[in-house]
Amino acid sequence: MNRDAICVLGAGSWGTALAIRLATNNNTTCLWGHDPAFVRSLAAERQNRVFLPGISFPTSLDIEEDLASAVQTAREILIVVPSHAFRDVLNKVAPLLDQGTRIAWATKGLEQGSGMFMSDVLEEVLGTRHPAAVVSGPTFALEVARGLPTALTVASTNPVFANDMAARLHGDSMRVYTSDDMLGVQLGGTVKNVLAIASGITDGMELGANSRAALITRGLAEIIRLGDAMGARRETLMGLSGVGDLILTCTDDLSRNRRLGLALGRGEALDLAVREIGQVVEGFNTAGEVVQLARRYRVEMPISEQVYRVLHEGLSPQAAVQNLLARDIRSE
Repeated sequence: MNRDAICVLGAGSWGTALAIRLATNNNTTCLWGHDPAFVRSLAAERQNRVFLPGISFPTSLDIEEDLASAVQTAREILIVVPSHAFRDVLNKVAPLLDQGTRIAWATKGLEQGSGMFMSDVLEEVLGTRHPAAVVSGPTFALEVARGLPTALTVASTNPVFANDMAARLHGDSMRVYTSDDMLGVQLGGTVKNVLAIASGITDGMELGANSRAALITRGLAEIIRLGDAMGARRETLMGLSGVGDLILTCTDDLSRNRRLGLALGRGEALDLAVREIGQVVEGFNTAGEVVQLARRYRVEMPISEQVYRVLHEGLSPQAAVQNLLARDIRSE
């Protein structure tokens, strides 16, 4: 094991962008992906033409096709795969891990079917023997890869690991904060994807800036209510990984979740909209898990509920908007 090495597992846009930043910050960095042919193309072309075309890899970024070689040479693993693949990756790396390996992830969402946060999935698969951290915040992969100014949060109950991971990411174009509220950081990064679909729907229907502002504000209230019920800290949800990520994904068309909502609001069929985006839209599957979580904790989340009904029950966007507007008067 190289104690200075970190390996990024997941060669999509976000994993590639983080690997580029880590290597640029003088970390010994490797990048692994699940598709060997795709990984070989990354190594040959020294860029990710599929997800981040035109952005060259630093010479210090190694591309690794073999998972065992990638994992066993690094002290730290950063998992950056969609939520539905998170458990599978953990199961594959479990027998390869050294006792001193520390594990971070930048995956957002809940596991489909179980409704578990990624921290819970990790503990179920690996136990508590490896220090764990989550990386989250208002970040688009393309801007991070280009080196545009960005701020994010590293959360861990292990303060040494939180600080070490933050130091790896912190650089000229990236400001990194630490937290020990792993639940709050994960919650903010999860629910915002569902709300971004709602924001896209309202803009796709051309309902105006007033409705977008109201939706973001009341969406934040939903996140905070659920966070209160689950034990997350409000200051976390009012920070980068909460309101920061919510604003980003609800207002900019680089967000896949927002783009899905835009298409639905304009009247496009759901399956066509998903195919046109061509990458995982986390909010699509997360919507159902968020609604189940809200019901479990007896928390009202009407916007999230309507998004779920549009995505999975065939409710029209127009009907969803009317359902929200028809709600009874209540105190804010």
